[in-house]
Amino acid sequence: MLLKPAKEAIDIGMIVSDIARSLAFYCDLLGLEKTEELPTPFGKLHRLAFGATDLKLIDSKNPPAAGKIGLTQQLGFRYITFRIANLTEVCDKLASAGVEFTMPQREIMPGVLVAMVKDPDGNIVEFVERPG
Repeated sequence: MLLKPAKEAIDIGMIVSDIARSLAFYCDLLGLEKTEELPTPFGKLHRLAFGATDLKLIDSKNPPAAGKIGLTQQLGFRYITFRIANLTEVCDKLASAGVEFTMPQREIMPGVLVAMVKDPDGNIVEFVERPG
């Protein structure tokens, strides 16, 4: 393999339209920990931790127009997956908070449960619970 991992995770950066709404969703609702905030040439970066992964929300100085919303509506990274151990609890909390589900909780193969929701910008967020 050409790439020699320095960390057992891939980090992802997302330009957001409203940093307050995005932080409320990812930190206050989902419980990711904000570990850092720093200026970049293109805007302020807010680093959120989930296990070994960092989700980097970028409050852009010049936010671009939103792309098409939906899993199959355009090319590129289309969703982020959180592998968790408490899917029913998460879905109940998201539903009570009025979060829009694009796929309600369902078993997609024996023992594997999945649900998908939209974040404040319409990005698809997938939650997967599987044995082992």
